[in-house]
Amino acid sequence: MPITTCIFDAYGTLFDVASAAREAAAEPEFAMIAETWPTIANDWRLKQLQYTWLRAITGEHTDFWEVTGNGLDWALERAGLAGEAALRERLMALYWELSAYPEVPGMLDTLTSAGFKTGILSNGSPEMLAGAVKSAGIARHLDHVLSVESVGIFKPAQAVYDMVGTAFDCAPNEVLFVSSNGWDVAGATGYGFNTVWVNRAAEPVDRLPHRPAHVLDDLTAIPDLARTF
Repeated sequence: MPITTCIFDAYGTLFDVASAAREAAAEPEFAMIAETWPTIANDWRLKQLQYTWLRAITGEHTDFWEVTGNGLDWALERAGLAGEAALRERLMALYWELSAYPEVPGMLDTLTSAGFKTGILSNGSPEMLAGAVKSAGIARHLDHVLSVESVGIFKPAQAVYDMVGTAFDCAPNEVLFVSSNGWDVAGATGYGFNTVWVNRAAEPVDRLPHRPAHVLDDLTAIPDLARTF
């Protein structure tokens, strides 16, 4: 069956999660992270993801904004910066308007011009996603922006992937699902989506029951790939 619908994870896939720390580090008042921002960004992202998994397992859901703040607090404490309130405030503000990867607007424009339906399926809260989408200027290219807050559990729970069929009235095998997270791609593959892992860092494939159908190093080729089904 041909692909009708292209669904994207948001954070790390469309939006550069390292951009908040990178941009703060370039500002004179936050020169204290000029050398350490990559480690802070990595720790922040890792803890953010770990907390979503643990909350999903334990049934203690909260929104992604709180999880994001919790992850940042851990990362700053590890870096010896737990008392830097202004830095924390600035990093959280920048996360609200993360930079999109440079190929994103053109890629989405090509997809929608070709007649594909497009959307986001994300752990992010509706307010966070609205901020990022507005900042990136890509709202007109998205039919739906779907947040896990509608079902109250984080990915890779099946209830999250169910949201795509409900919103787009499509079967799983009509969906091309794109994520930079190997665990997310594994969950989506097991669900029945056609999957793409955007592996910008050239990492090994996760040792999980399901593997990505396709691996790309950025999003540029997504429109061509969608047409091949």
